[in-house]
Amino acid sequence: MTTTPAFRIGQGFDVHAFGEGDHVMIGGVRIPHTQGVLAHSDGDVALHALCDAMLGALALGDIGVHFPPSDDRWKGADSRALLRHCNTLLAERGWRVGNADVTVICERPKIGPHAQAMRETIADDLDIALDCISVKATTSEKLGFTGRGEGIAAQAACLLVRSAD
Repeated sequence: MTTTPAFRIGQGFDVHAFGEGDHVMIGGVRIPHTQGVLAHSDGDVALHALCDAMLGALALGDIGVHFPPSDDRWKGADSRALLRHCNTLLAERGWRVGNADVTVICERPKIGPHAQAMRETIADDLDIALDCISVKATTSEKLGFTGRGEGIAAQAACLLVRSAD
């Protein structure tokens, strides 16, 4: 007999190229920047990576399965709505996020001054305690596409736990 574990772990990754614009959305926070991102939705790499981690933990596919770029309903979509939808999918199956750890990878914009607001936004959208959300950043030491300032990336990990009945 196979039993379902009391917890699940997921990881996600997302990347977007920079394009025209004057801001980027990261972790649900609008950050002024010299460029925007090329994306079907608002291009929030942090929230997209977190959505993928949540969906992956329950083997529900990835963000592209649930919000395909071929579907005009998601054109310009607020990634916070996508995150809340993923959270609902978890709840419908008896799970909730126990904690999440998000790393944004870019040379610019600087993430540190906005990390607390990102944590607060994500915690609010997932309806969990602030100390269960980590947002941090790193550069790629000027290597690769992020190092050359061509785009931005994020990775996320999350632990899902069974919801209390």
